[in-house]
Amino acid sequence: MSTATDPIVELHAARRNNWNTWVATHAEMNPEGEALRYLGQTTTWSQLDERSGRFAAALASRGVGEGDRVMLITLNNPEFVEAVLGINKLGAIAVPVNFRLTPGELAYLVSDCSPTVVITDAMLAPLVGAIRAQGEEPGEHIVIGGEPGTADQTTYAEALEAHPEAHPPVDVREDATALIMYTSGTTGRPKGAMLSYENLTAQSLTCIRVFRLFDEDGRALCAAPMFHIAALGSIAPSLQLGGTTVIHPLQAFDPAALLDTLEAEKITSIFLVPVQWQAVCAEQQARPRSLELRNISWGAAPSTDTILRAMAETFPDALNCAVFGQTEMSPITCALDGDDAIRKLGSVGKVIPTVQARVIDGLGDEVAPGEVGEIVYRGPTMMSGYWNKPAETAEAFEGGWFHSGDLVRMDDEGFVYVVDRKKDMLISGGENIYCAEVENIIAGHPAIREVAVIGRKDDKWGEVPVAVVALNETEGPDLTLDELNGWLRDKLAGFKLPKHLVILDELPRNASGKVVKGTLRAEHGSVGV
Repeated sequence: MSTATDPIVELHAARRNNWNTWVATHAEMNPEGEALRYLGQTTTWSQLDERSGRFAAALASRGVGEGDRVMLITLNNPEFVEAVLGINKLGAIAVPVNFRLTPGELAYLVSDCSPTVVITDAMLAPLVGAIRAQGEEPGEHIVIGGEPGTADQTTYAEALEAHPEAHPPVDVREDATALIMYTSGTTGRPKGAMLSYENLTAQSLTCIRVFRLFDEDGRALCAAPMFHIAALGSIAPSLQLGGTTVIHPLQAFDPAALLDTLEAEKITSIFLVPVQWQAVCAEQQARPRSLELRNISWGAAPSTDTILRAMAETFPDALNCAVFGQTEMSPITCALDGDDAIRKLGSVGKVIPTVQARVIDGLGDEVAPGEVGEIVYRGPTMMSGYWNKPAETAEAFEGGWFHSGDLVRMDDEGFVYVVDRKKDMLISGGENIYCAEVENIIAGHPAIREVAVIGRKDDKWGEVPVAVVALNETEGPDLTLDELNGWLRDKLAGFKLPKHLVILDELPRNASGKVVKGTLRAEHGSVGV
């Protein structure tokens, strides 16, 4: 076996390819070029390389080393990118998590990955105390912004000031884990998908091909929350090509403000969910801006032909592309060109060339075109497994392919249509909601005997969760949606709360005793209550 001092290993080390080597190259070749833009302020390539190196030194002084985890609970800002790069410069693993989760939900993630350091924004800093109140210790606390540090926390600025010299980058293999991205599962407990540097490089190349990003003068707007792989995956090609990433602050969605940013920053590339594109098209038609968009993309939820036609009419000179995938695949697996979007309405496109896919039945045999089966994948964007969950990893990779949980049909031209989600997941406003997780929490309500959560189509959010319950006779019979959500509010993130409540005497079950959700969807998935 080779060792770290063998010539062949040293030669391989000289060929390392990850986003830190990309940044270092741009810092040397184009030091004053714009790497990041945020609220009118620029971070150059040399600044990004230097500041991430100094942050690596700050983390190292706190005991962070190769393989350790650092959790990020932050909004969108340049420090997020600097921190991820700094974490990876030590060979440590960045763990971005959804700041909308409750303290209890965050505490579980802390218990699962045991971070050495947690990074938050000043506004989100109280979450660390709330996590500690749950009995979990997220590690030393670094706060982006805010007042100078207290006894139990340090500001990001103080951390950099204390380390004027950058930490030398650690030699990290391409197959090492760079990120742990949490995604909920059917058991109701989140699972951490381990994504490697190789995964992220392959994802970058996928974006470059799908969106035809061949110019280093590209300017991509990152409007998605940075804890999503959709955001980090979209930043990767800019880091590789040397283009500019313009970071959009997270706030209530304002199509007018977004379009003003597109115009002022001369944005060439942007991804939004369909409901956002609908609002953007209406605003642009009402008050046109002078834009330089080269490609516009959408995903995370189905689109209508009305929205697709509005996008084509509003931005006729831009490449229009839809993407589909999942966190475990870094995430893109399928893409749909705008030219096919109307002709193949409802399709998520064709499997991208860098990914292999099969549509299989319950025995693992491929189904015929047009028949429904589960789509499974292989390829360089496929995660290495779930953090600390060997049984779930083995199940996901049964037969040597990653099992997506998506039930699809593929037509004779290779276009994929999602029929149902084997993992029983809803997508509401681009956010994944896993029914089992919500059901597990609702089941703890003293008035509820049994519960099933289904989706209902919604004009604004795509779909929303509906709680179908049967009540305990001793506690019932009355329960309102407001009462239920009041009880749930500190147990589930707001976007997971049921938007409708249906009360039945009994939930329908099959011969084996399982709730028949198909019946519930047919009867309660499209009607008001």
